[in-house]
Amino acid sequence: MKQIYKTLLWGSLLSVMLGLFSCEDYLEKEPESIISEEVAFQNFTNFQGFIEEIYNCIPDKEKKYWTSSWNWGDDEMFNLEGSFHMTNQVDIGNFWAWQNSASTWLDDDNADPTSTDKFRHGLWAHAWYCIRKANMGLANLDKMVVATQEEKDIIAGQLYFFRAWWHFEMMQYFGGLPYVDEVLSSSEKPTLPRLTYQECADKAGADFAKAAELLPIDWDKTSVGTNTLGKNQLRANKIMALGYLGKNYLWAGSPLMKNGAQTGGTQTYNYDEDYCRKAANAFGELLSLVESGQTQYALAEFDYDDVYNHKKTSTAANKYSDMFYTTGQNWLMPGSTEAIFRGPSTDYNGSNWNTTKTFGPKVKGLVEHDNIIHHPTANYVKNYGMANGLPLNDPESGFDPEYPFKDRDPRFYHDIVFDGFKYINSTMPADMEYLRYTGLHTGGTMRNPADGSRTGYFIQKLVPHTANKYDGAYNWSFNMHTYLPYMRLGDIYTMYAEACAAFGGATGKAANFDKTAEEAINTLRDRVGAGHVNAKYTGDKNKFIDEVRRERAVELSFEGFRFCDLQRWLLLTEYPYNVKTSQEFDRVEDYDFFKDNDPRNARVANFREEVILTRQFGTKHYWFPLKISDTSMYPEFGQNPGW
Repeated sequence: MKQIYKTLLWGSLLSVMLGLFSCEDYLEKEPESIISEEVAFQNFTNFQGFIEEIYNCIPDKEKKYWTSSWNWGDDEMFNLEGSFHMTNQVDIGNFWAWQNSASTWLDDDNADPTSTDKFRHGLWAHAWYCIRKANMGLANLDKMVVATQEEKDIIAGQLYFFRAWWHFEMMQYFGGLPYVDEVLSSSEKPTLPRLTYQECADKAGADFAKAAELLPIDWDKTSVGTNTLGKNQLRANKIMALGYLGKNYLWAGSPLMKNGAQTGGTQTYNYDEDYCRKAANAFGELLSLVESGQTQYALAEFDYDDVYNHKKTSTAANKYSDMFYTTGQNWLMPGSTEAIFRGPSTDYNGSNWNTTKTFGPKVKGLVEHDNIIHHPTANYVKNYGMANGLPLNDPESGFDPEYPFKDRDPRFYHDIVFDGFKYINSTMPADMEYLRYTGLHTGGTMRNPADGSRTGYFIQKLVPHTANKYDGAYNWSFNMHTYLPYMRLGDIYTMYAEACAAFGGATGKAANFDKTAEEAINTLRDRVGAGHVNAKYTGDKNKFIDEVRRERAVELSFEGFRFCDLQRWLLLTEYPYNVKTSQEFDRVEDYDFFKDNDPRNARVANFREEVILTRQFGTKHYWFPLKISDTSMYPEFGQNPGW
């Protein structure tokens, strides 16, 4: 029986079920909708139409649901009404909750690869479908007879990239899987065994490397790309392939993948150095291209946050905050010059009426939406060290618990809302004025587990604090657009530093890039005006790795990476990474102090942490459970241990 599919023009959404239809589905098709393989794959336009659907399947983590969940490490918690979210389900050890959950991007029980509805996409729900599409495309490359070599290379490069990408994204949460690199027969029972994580990584690495060889750096500078000039930013390219090649190998070389799931934390610095060298070389090639000006990517310019007036004063064209949200830019997709890999994001209203309203206090209707709030945990906020580059617990850092918000890492002021912060800039009713400045001290006006903060902080990194009832940044007129990139350049610098540190400490470096691990971290700190890694942390390999990990925690805070980082470092089960705390303290200054003074200079008393919850994790929690319906298909596709 012939394969069934429809072809649409390049750039449009393709509805393809090639080889996935049953015979009944086949018989329902109109004769004119059945096109031969020779026609479907004969030229670039038709073949690219076949691939376009894979892009459409990439889940939007932030907008997957009305109130989404993507931070599952020690970094975040919800207010009490958000207990159904995956963040809370992970906290209580219910890892089964990822399955068929509407509120998490990992799955969807109503997935549709042809839909542009953000609610209809999920990782597991689409991964095997997209992998099958990639394999079908690769199996039909010989039918692309009306094409230039450039066109053939770009088609093949995308297929290799996506076959690896969907496998890798699943591997992060489920471990080794069957690596499907051929078109499986729909009439035969599958028998592919689950591979080890590193065996899967070897296969994914080969695909990513092949993609990097075939794909251009910038589609706009190719003959193919001129047809969609200026609209090629989301298409798979060489930099994306190199970035994921390095990430794939770094994950394979991480302590969990080398040593297996275990508690105790004794193996947290025990990396597989061979994999880490491969990772460093992939990242090194990428960073060499970026820093020599051969790519369209560059570190975004950090917004200076005028904390007293609470304004982002940067006017740069490539602002740091533009990586996560844009306002007043005609719905420009976030990413700035730094986002490397993103999926499509067309539902602007999903930003205005959903994402932007889930970070601020609901007290007295300050933010009008469902009563769901993302809270940064106090234990995680401690990762934000001092402006001099030292961690808070360093005796020489200068941290003073009586002035805990003074002289902190500049990213603290960009990312975190703390006590006394001027939350409302616009006019407000006289009886609401008491809420203009955040009351986040113990017993404060915005401290409660129902509609305020449970932890003593709010997040403003991914959504500005002006997304409130009175400033109105979530109103349609502000045309705010939010999106969380899967990979960005700051991420690459931290991964490069970690890979190099694993085999060479602070002075470790790749053979194809001049910067050492220490210099890579300092590049990010220079970007924000923070102090370099102190010499006391560079002479000891393990101490330096701790600083790299802290830098990664700060630079990538709340972007959805923390769970997998703690997991692969074998720290998910270990104290203090298994607790979530609140920041408790008493105000010394009166309310009027904040009207005329910078909140960073406020003095407090009894500054302390209190544990809200402790996560009771064992070795089984290092991997998510697979669906029983999947593990029941055949014996070789076994369940993860403990589930």
